[in-house]
Order: sequence, then C-alpha cells, then structure tokens
Amino acid sequence: MSPPSIAVLPGDGIGPEVTAAATRVLAALGDFETSEHPIGGASIDSHGTALTDQVLEACRASDAVLLGAVGGPKWDAAVAEDPSAPRPEQGLLGLRKGLGLYANLRPVKPSPALIGASPLRPERIEGTDMLVVRELTGGLYFGDSGREGTSAHDTCVYSVVEIERIARVAFDAARVRAASAERPAHVTSVDKANVLETSRLWRETLSRLGGESPDVELDHMLVDNAAMQLLAAPARFDVIVTENMFGDILSDEAAMLTGALGMLPSASLGAAGPGVFEPVHGSAPDIAGRGEANPLATFLSLAMLLEHGLGLSAEAQALEQAVDAALEQGLRTPDLAPVETLGAPTPELPAQVTVGTEEITLAVLAELRG
Repeated sequence: MSPPSIAVLPGDGIGPEVTAAATRVLAALGDFETSEHPIGGASIDSHGTALTDQVLEACRASDAVLLGAVGGPKWDAAVAEDPSAPRPEQGLLGLRKGLGLYANLRPVKPSPALIGASPLRPERIEGTDMLVVRELTGGLYFGDSGREGTSAHDTCVYSVVEIERIARVAFDAARVRAASAERPAHVTSVDKANVLETSRLWRETLSRLGGESPDVELDHMLVDNAAMQLLAAPARFDVIVTENMFGDILSDEAAMLTGALGMLPSASLGAAGPGVFEPVHGSAPDIAGRGEANPLATFLSLAMLLEHGLGLSAEAQALEQAVDAALEQGLRTPDLAPVETLGAPTPELPAQVTVGTEEITLAVLAELRG
C-alpha cells in the first residue's frame, strides 16, 4: 500500500520556512509521500498566474494539501500600478473553488503555557475551547464586484443549499466535541439579521435545521455582539458557525486568545477529495529569511491534516502534545510577546527563552522522538 500523499504549497514570505519545518515533523511521525508546488506570488513570478492548472491537478491527486502563506508587498505594488495584474490571493480562492472547499474549521484552544501571552486577563481566557466553522465559498468574497466611475460594489449572495451544508458541518462538529467532552452540543450562529437580507435567510435556515436537531443547542448572535463576547467571555462558546467575511474577521480576533496569530491552525474541507490545511497567519514578509518565524500554527495545521485529512488521530494527538510540551519548556518565538511580559517563572512554568524557527522545531521533534 502506498504511503499517504501530501501536496506541499510553500507560497511566499515565511511560508517556505514554516512548511519546511512541518515536513521535518511529518517525517518523524511516519511514512508520507510529499511533493512541492508553487502558489501565490511565487507562482506569479514563475508562471504569470497565482495557481496553475497543473498545480491544481496535483492537489486533486493528493490525499491532503499543506499550505504555507501567500502575498507580499512586491505583488501589492504590482497591483497598485496595474489593477489587472494577478494577485497572490487569487491562488487561494482558486484552490478553494477548484477543490470544492466550502467549510473552514479554525479551533481556538489556548495552550496552558501561553495564557500569559494573550493581551486579555488569564481569568477571561481560561476554559476557552471553541471551533469557528466558516462558510468558505460564498458571500462577498465570491459575489459580483466591480467599479464604475467613483463607485464600487461587492455583492453578497447566499443560497439555502450553501447555508444548509455549512450548518450541518457545524452541528456534526458540535456532536463530536460533545461526545468527547461528555457535555451537551452547542452551536452559536453569527449573522447580521437586523440589517442584511442574506443574514435573515441564514438565520431562518439555521433555525429550521436546529429544530430538526434537538440534540444540539442552537442560539443566534449578531456579529457585533459576537465580536464583543469573544473578548468578554470566550469560554461561553463551543462551535461558532458563520458566513465567509464574518468568519474571516472573528477567527482572526479569536487568535489573540491563543497569544498570537502564529498559534492558530485551520482546515478547509469539502464534500469529497483532499482538504487544505494552513496556518491562519499571513506571509510576514518583514521577517522572512531571518529564522524568526513561528512554525507552531503550521504544526497544528499538520495535526489537523493528520486527523481530518488522513484519519490518523493518534499521530495528530502526539503532535499537539509535542507542541504543548515545547511551550511548557518556556520556549517562545518572538511573536509570542516579549519575555518580560510573560511573568516570572514558577515551578509549573520555567523562565521563558526567545528562540527561532529552528530551535522550536528541534524541541517539538525531540518531544515526538522521546
């Protein structure tokens, strides 16, 4: 039997650095076949487009896709000079559309060792363990857009079918989480139903499906209130389900509960075929090549790949535990806050030490091999 195949798309900025670290971790977990392909700005430079048909086909033929990050000032400047120039982000949208990836999963569970790294008080963060389920192929990002004279428009469109399928993903995820934690399943649907017609359809559809799922507790929350509650009482949430743009914004906000955007993984899944697994952070071109990039979100994305993409739960759990263990040693990449803000060492948590990509990778590898 052939080993699982993983298409690796390093992308731009720190993407090649964190995906290279992840492939080393992957090799420590078992036998996997990997192939590397360009996307985003790197693909624009080589092929004039952010995603070639050949790369899309290679992804379709794989069992899972590991993505780094795309974009940077070089390509932003090209678009500013010529609005018709290709954008690196078009590679992401093309990948999602080409693979039929409509559900984005972003778990938010702060590592105990990083409670002090968040700008929020520890007592607000403790107990936080949520999953943001974001609809990925509809809404403003995929609707009609354009400019005419001094006006511009972006159209938000959702169908009942699109809303139903993402709602079912959220309900199923809540059931799985509830079973593992031996507690009731809870879904919070986030919308702007007091203003937007698409949100009214969203709420109506979720309410109907909720009525058909008595084992799942469903409540509704306006997006502005949800943004406040994420900071005021994040532990109240279990599964959040929302549309494309709201999910993009809220999940990035929730990243600060973990201490840094560099700690948040994600999975993008469809009805069939390979999923795409990527860190939520961007390409961070300002630190690219300096050896300072935090690879932990990529490692946690790799854990999601093992769990959701390949069904390797034991390996996924081992990797998550190795990441936590490395942080418990006091190791911190620069993005996880200055050392002096993280508090004095305790018997449970040693003094924090600032390290780079290589050092934190070696620490995770040592935990896996130990």
